[in-house]
Amino acid sequence: MNGLDLRRLEYFVAVAEERHFGRAAERLRMTQPPLSRAVQQLEDELGVRLLIRTTRRVELTPAGEVLLRDARIALDAVAAAERRTRHAGAPSPTLRVALKADLDAGLLPGILAAFAEEPDACEVELVLVGIGEQAQTLRDGRADAAIVLAPYDAAGLDAEPLISEPTLLAMAASDPLAARNTLRPADLAGYVLPGGRPADQFPAKAGEPEAAGRARRRHTVADLTEILRLVEVGSMVCFLPLSVTRRYPRPEIAYRTVADVPDSEFSLAWPQQATSRAVAAFVRAAEKAATDQSRADSATAAAAVPSCASVTK
Repeated sequence: MNGLDLRRLEYFVAVAEERHFGRAAERLRMTQPPLSRAVQQLEDELGVRLLIRTTRRVELTPAGEVLLRDARIALDAVAAAERRTRHAGAPSPTLRVALKADLDAGLLPGILAAFAEEPDACEVELVLVGIGEQAQTLRDGRADAAIVLAPYDAAGLDAEPLISEPTLLAMAASDPLAARNTLRPADLAGYVLPGGRPADQFPAKAGEPEAAGRARRRHTVADLTEILRLVEVGSMVCFLPLSVTRRYPRPEIAYRTVADVPDSEFSLAWPQQATSRAVAAFVRAAEKAATDQSRADSATAAAAVPSCASVTK
């Protein structure tokens, strides 16, 4: 064997993910007969059965499960190599930074200002992504650095912790629980988070799949504005960093502390194989911006505490 054909791997992944040849053919914009032949040729080439075909759906064999996992990695690596190569060969160098709008702890302006002072600075291109997609953009070559919020899948990445801040629960102001200032995780039994996870099981582990569990309703949402609207009407609750709650004060939403919920940890992540001097400069800029913001927050907190001389007895 001279190596697996990437096109056949792509076809196999589509069938394995759709669990149906017809839907996979539609996804690939091709007819079903050549797709079936290509997958059969792949099985013949490997000498193993990958799929169990029935009249209604397709199931993976143990060998098929293994190939699906590794084929995804291989196809992602090829796509990433192509993107990184094209980016490296561009006439004007740029640094692509992935982030979810409003999930930067307020650090982005300071990072960009500090980066502009670096000798290896270049133009920055912001890559706006959905919630939880930042790490994947680094692995697939769409971005060179990313501001990430824990937990996230750190496979293949290096990271520098930047800042932490309290995590608050967003819930409908009309909810009876909103009358309390502090809640316990057990109080959230029966409530659902975006994606369907039971709220009393927060936080999820990095890479752990969402589960509907005891969810009253299931919604697939990735936009913060949509999430907050669903929170307002009581369809779900949501955990948010303090900086986000300050940006979205709404009379219909109550932000409450939940005991034992960990702080929101923000980091700057980048691919482990990165050798760009611009990436290194951006990491330094992020560290400086985080330090400056932490000092400013500490000074603000100290100023809010009255001195002994100012206290009236």
